[in-house]
Amino acid sequence: MRRRSRTKTKHLPKGLVIIHEDKDILVVDKPSGLLTMGTDTEKSRTAYFALTDYVRKGSAKSKNRIFIVHRLDRDTSGILIFAKNEQAKLCLQSQWKETKKRYLAVVHGTCEKRSETITSYLAENKAHAVYSTTDTKKGKLSHTAYRVLKETRDFALLEVDLLTGRKHQIRVHLADNGHPVVGDKKYGKGNQTHKRIALHALSISLRHPFSGKELTFETNVPAYFNALVGSLDQMNPRPKNIESEGSALEKGHCVSKKGRP
Repeated sequence: MRRRSRTKTKHLPKGLVIIHEDKDILVVDKPSGLLTMGTDTEKSRTAYFALTDYVRKGSAKSKNRIFIVHRLDRDTSGILIFAKNEQAKLCLQSQWKETKKRYLAVVHGTCEKRSETITSYLAENKAHAVYSTTDTKKGKLSHTAYRVLKETRDFALLEVDLLTGRKHQIRVHLADNGHPVVGDKKYGKGNQTHKRIALHALSISLRHPFSGKELTFETNVPAYFNALVGSLDQMNPRPKNIESEGSALEKGHCVSKKGRP
């Protein structure tokens, strides 16, 4: 993987790291505390704003732009994918159900089951809090799979596979299971001791929208997780992308190269 030079990343905020960039996609490691996109009260301190400025190289007159494919919560760190043209965005979103998303979470307590798939219908109330419901008309069927990687006296480190992509799904499902994510003030036991949520988007596997190649992007485990459950050096990969050559036709890519802007 080609590393970006310092001069080309001078427009990026501290902690936002580019893992991969080509003509169609931009893959970054988002730090905790940074919004994916703007809100009514915060317009500029976002990954979207910073990366738009990056692709424009600081020129407001530039027509270069990026497109949001998915989001991470402000306090969740890790892999975030943007598209660099609308065709790529639509393609990536059309295959999102088949895209494999792997997270790490540190939760309170020790888990009775070493692995499990949590299933419920998730709905959102007027206060924008997500909750599980038995009302199939009100909620959307959601599945979260986890396995225990490590346990201490107080915490468990989980590898989580996001099988469906609902808002706050991992946080709600783990809290429902009696093991809220450390630092989760909304659904768990957030306190001054743990000021950030221990949830990290570790890796993502997808098909490139034009070549059809299978790509896997990974990030390092945040130092915060090491502080909670001890050293994780043995499972701490360097940021990378892994390509599988495969037949683009067999993989079913969305747009022909002729259709690229």
